[in-house]
Amino acid sequence: MNKQPISTPKAPAAIGAYSQGVRLGNLVFISGQLPLDPETGDLVTSIKDATKQCLENLKAILEAAGSSMDGIVKTTVFLRDMNDFAAMNEVYVTYFPKNPPARAAVQVARLPKDAIVEIEAIAAVE
Repeated sequence: MNKQPISTPKAPAAIGAYSQGVRLGNLVFISGQLPLDPETGDLVTSIKDATKQCLENLKAILEAAGSSMDGIVKTTVFLRDMNDFAAMNEVYVTYFPKNPPARAAVQVARLPKDAIVEIEAIAAVE
């Protein structure tokens, strides 16, 4: 097994004992991305802007791994409040205008840094 950690300064640094992403063969597993601005470290707090930041962070890690948003086959969206689902989805669909990946969306009791959303992904390297 040749597991390769993926890291880029264009996404927030890991805040624990994990990699931003891991490539194994032609698959990339992206750790849950919080809505943290990688340049400032600031937490984005409005659901639409937070969703966009999470997806931009995913995109940066995917690009560092040699993949892209088109390569995503599965995402999991963790929401602090399921009432934010429609607003999150409004932004989410703009990143996947055709052939969207499989997805699960769940409400959780609490996220790191008290974020309102976190998104993880599994992608294929094109």
